[in-house]
Amino acid sequence: MSSPAADVVRLLTVRGETVAVAESLTGGLVAAEITAVPGASKVFRGSVTAYATELKHRLLDVDATLLAERGAVDAQVAAQMAAGARKVMEADWGIATTGVAGPDAQDGQPVGTVFVAVDGPRTTETGADRGGKTAALRLNGSRADIRMESVRRVLALLLEQIAGEQSGNERAQDTERNGGF
Repeated sequence: MSSPAADVVRLLTVRGETVAVAESLTGGLVAAEITAVPGASKVFRGSVTAYATELKHRLLDVDATLLAERGAVDAQVAAQMAAGARKVMEADWGIATTGVAGPDAQDGQPVGTVFVAVDGPRTTETGADRGGKTAALRLNGSRADIRMESVRRVLALLLEQIAGEQSGNERAQDTERNGGF
């Protein structure tokens, strides 16, 4: 059985497309997961670990007013991080993670609040929009559990956007595994 990262590398290789990563709470784990796959150099452009809030603005062009008003743990921030990674690293796809792994709440958000985002080509050859999507997650477990589940979920979101909608059965199993979220 292949991993989500291996599936990402395989699909992007077949399509001749690339990916870039912007990470906060995962601290480089998404990039590490992708680059652990043999052949990743064909599709992986690079990553930015913007752990500090001001770096999200400076390096990834996340709107400073948005960061000041809502903080770094926000769906729009995740979307702008993904778009920024895609733009800065000239990739077909950008993915991002931001959230609270603990031990304390941040920006008024409880531990386990995570946002993952994908930004990609706006239309396919058939005209279907497959470009951007953000998911709000409420994760349980230890700090390590939350970070690793965030990696898994952002890769799954990217796969969904690249390959199209996952089947209803896969979605039901995913929801069941994650306590209804």
